[in-house]
Amino acid sequence: MSDRPETPLLDQVHYPADIRKLDKSQLQQLADELRAEMISAVSQSGGHLGSGLGVVELTIAVHYVFDTPNDILIWDVGHQCYPHKIVTGRRDRIRTIRQGGGLSGFTKRAESEYDPFGAAHSSTSISAALGFAISNKLANKPGRAIAVIGDGAMSAGMAYEAMNNAHEAGNRLIVILNDNDMSIAPPVGSLRNSLARLVSSDKYLGPRRLAQKLARSMPEPLHRAARKMEEYTRGWVTGGTLFEELGFYYVGPVEGHNVEALVEVLENVRDAEEGPILVHAVTRKGKGYAPAENAADKYHGVVKFDIVSGKQDKGPGGGPPAYTAVFAEALKGEMARDDKIVAITAAMPSGTGLDKVEAAFPDRTFDVGIAEQHAVTFAGGLAAQGHRPFCAIYSTFLQRAYDQVVHDIAIQNLPVRFAMDRAGLVGADGCTHAGSFDLAYLCTLPNFVVMAAADEVELVHMVHTMALHDSGPIALRYPRGNGRGLAMPSAPEELEIGKGRIVREGKAVAILSLGTRLEEAEKAADLLEAKGLSTTVADLRFAKPLDEELIRRLLTTHEVAVTVEEASIGGLGAHVLTMASDEGLIDAGLKLRTMRLPDIFQDQDSPARQYDEAGLNAPHIVETVLKALRRNDVNADAGAIA
Repeated sequence: MSDRPETPLLDQVHYPADIRKLDKSQLQQLADELRAEMISAVSQSGGHLGSGLGVVELTIAVHYVFDTPNDILIWDVGHQCYPHKIVTGRRDRIRTIRQGGGLSGFTKRAESEYDPFGAAHSSTSISAALGFAISNKLANKPGRAIAVIGDGAMSAGMAYEAMNNAHEAGNRLIVILNDNDMSIAPPVGSLRNSLARLVSSDKYLGPRRLAQKLARSMPEPLHRAARKMEEYTRGWVTGGTLFEELGFYYVGPVEGHNVEALVEVLENVRDAEEGPILVHAVTRKGKGYAPAENAADKYHGVVKFDIVSGKQDKGPGGGPPAYTAVFAEALKGEMARDDKIVAITAAMPSGTGLDKVEAAFPDRTFDVGIAEQHAVTFAGGLAAQGHRPFCAIYSTFLQRAYDQVVHDIAIQNLPVRFAMDRAGLVGADGCTHAGSFDLAYLCTLPNFVVMAAADEVELVHMVHTMALHDSGPIALRYPRGNGRGLAMPSAPEELEIGKGRIVREGKAVAILSLGTRLEEAEKAADLLEAKGLSTTVADLRFAKPLDEELIRRLLTTHEVAVTVEEASIGGLGAHVLTMASDEGLIDAGLKLRTMRLPDIFQDQDSPARQYDEAGLNAPHIVETVLKALRRNDVNADAGAIA
């Protein structure tokens, strides 16, 4: 295509082995071309931009120095892997990224041997790399494991748990800290690079080893003092004392956009006997693309955009509000009414809408970093002291704190309010970010109340209901995307716990909906009515406690009943079936069916196509009803049931 950049050097690179054929002096040109190619690709496909731009030189340097894929390279989270994908045999598909049938937006084992470990959640890379390194050690196989982890991901406890356990790997494990935000040690140009080269070089390591041998012959107090003097002097100069205490040999900081300096440091690290080693590379998110560098979020995630202006194609405005925005406005209203309400998120202020809440209530809004476990127990402490915490965490991220949800919140019956954004299928982020399992993992817990909003109006009422619920934990799930465009209420209403509502009344078929499949349930009811099947549609509102009175009435007065939910097996349908079985409600011949997400991890696609694949749209509801009737020799198409 004519709008693609000219990339004569990159055109010669199909795999990392091709990078290793180049002279070091050519690597900066390769980096410039790789950055231009990535900008061009993401401008057409959308996706994660700023994070990938920040690691272009680092990507080239690692593949140049190490023998990938024999040396294992693991990218933490994986959203910065676009340059890596381009130089590992996937350039021809890079413009399909995050699209149906295209490349994943994260690393994925099934996609390439250069993706040895899949990721999309944060702070797992060091643990995984340690596993690879120890496996090679046990098998007496060559090969190092390199984990590239961002400074934000280092805020999670799992990273430190792995580092604390890493000494057994020795020099087989290398951790590269991609520092693009924290001020651990701000870069000051060539001095920092020189220090990094110095402490990673044999000129330093050789005398250091000799000094260590001499020190070991000293009396223990002098030996200990000499060791501490060396460690803390180097730590004071370079900022690595914390990592040294965790058992790592610290190298850095090094300028992460000087590819030749990176190569020299990594070559020293590769050849060192010491280990494990942590290399501290200072980078800039969005590097090399001015609109990204100047944006507050560094263009972390973008839709298609114009390269020259940086303007993103947001599509026509003026539509229904996003559920995230509705939640934020509703929570702001509750916080204005009640100064005991506080808001907590785990490194996702904009994703959960809490950036808007923080702007209005900075003293009562807390971003705890990538630390979901801490967020939940922190909320528990606040609740135990009489505050009313709202813990806003994506459904898929709350999975990381399940023990805290059970042990610290549910068992103690503390009134923590969980707002679970991104419930159901999420489109381009795929299965790693789909909120499929929250009903299954929360509805099993005693003391919990679990709600699902059918639309933006219900969401407002449910936020208000949560604010007033002080008798135990309560959770609310709502999807990514926009509402239905309904008129917003002038004031929120408190919902009665465990009570659903009838949306339309019928006689033959009952559709029991939970969440935003309600709109599809109503469409299905229209189609069924056209076939002569009088249909009731209920919005259950609560997955726990169930509205047993309403469910009992529907199951005993209709010929067919269908539950519909945008969640995995083990959720609403399972609990309705258990109730029906316990009470004998299906003994008289009721045809009861459950509709839910399929028992697979669905790949990325548009949400509409994902729900079509899942079989949760109106035609699928109709088909489920008709099949139930046909199996009992009822001519449903002829309208035999009135």
